[in-house]
Amino acid sequence: MNSTSIHRRTALLALCACALAAGTASAQQAWPSKPIHFVVPFSAGGANDLMGRAAADGASKVLGQPIIVDNKPGAGGVVAADTVAKSPPDGLTVFLMSNGTAVTAGLFERLPFDTVKDLAPVSTLGYFDMAIVTAADSRFKTMKEFLDYARANPGKVNIGSINVGSTQHLAAELFKRSVGIDAQVVPFNGSPAMITALRGGQVDAGVEILAPILGQISGKAIRPIATMGAKRSFALPDTPTVAESGTPGFNVASWNAFAVPARTPQAIVERLTRETNAALASPEVKEQLHKLGVEAQGSTPQQQAALLQSEIQRWSDVIRQAGIPRQ
Repeated sequence: MNSTSIHRRTALLALCACALAAGTASAQQAWPSKPIHFVVPFSAGGANDLMGRAAADGASKVLGQPIIVDNKPGAGGVVAADTVAKSPPDGLTVFLMSNGTAVTAGLFERLPFDTVKDLAPVSTLGYFDMAIVTAADSRFKTMKEFLDYARANPGKVNIGSINVGSTQHLAAELFKRSVGIDAQVVPFNGSPAMITALRGGQVDAGVEILAPILGQISGKAIRPIATMGAKRSFALPDTPTVAESGTPGFNVASWNAFAVPARTPQAIVERLTRETNAALASPEVKEQLHKLGVEAQGSTPQQQAALLQSEIQRWSDVIRQAGIPRQ
């Protein structure tokens, strides 16, 4: 090939590259040109679903396109995550990621997608505080009373949670190891069953996110003896944290986030991140999330990716240490 041909070919390749870049930029500038498909791995009406919808509605107003919710519960969120992982990376499919997404990475022997490689984090949405509760008539009125008894009576206390492999179940397993007690974690099929057992004296304490139990707490049917986050919950400002109660550094919360298929153009990810964070900062969305016991908190994609990686490691370790069979 002579030098003239080489120059012509180089110029042609450069022209094609410019045209492709211009077309991509044009498509990104027009984004979103269609309604956005929002895949939620939870049933409609639950706290996680309502949290995702509140953030999505806020972003929708700024983006100028409706966000259509598609609830796909099942297999611990695997069905929904797989749907998104295999969707076109055009910014028109968004996933409600949660700490459950991190849990499944350690709980399942094999997934039809790679949690880290096939999903691109956008931003966190907020954190659900979790609490350790006892029945209103329980002998345990404080965390100190519960721990003192449990340490003096190994194997004689039990802690209720929901479904095996849930964040609540794993948080209870992590809690008992972190505070150094020999206790049995008893999973129930849902929060109502666990609360019924707690109030009936079948379990000594329970671990649950605040959203489904705030009514029981305000009605004084159950008593929070500690929250599990790094700081006191805005919903229970008078309740100390586990860290304050003698276990420094203990910090567990349930979280949600937005994610999109991997290889979604960076410009789209950046705009979705920006608009999500703007929505989370609005008084309207903050108020909606507060009613669910959620503290709104956005992030960068990089921060969300780091959170996902750390949560995968944390819950994989808990699953292994607790001897929970992988599925």
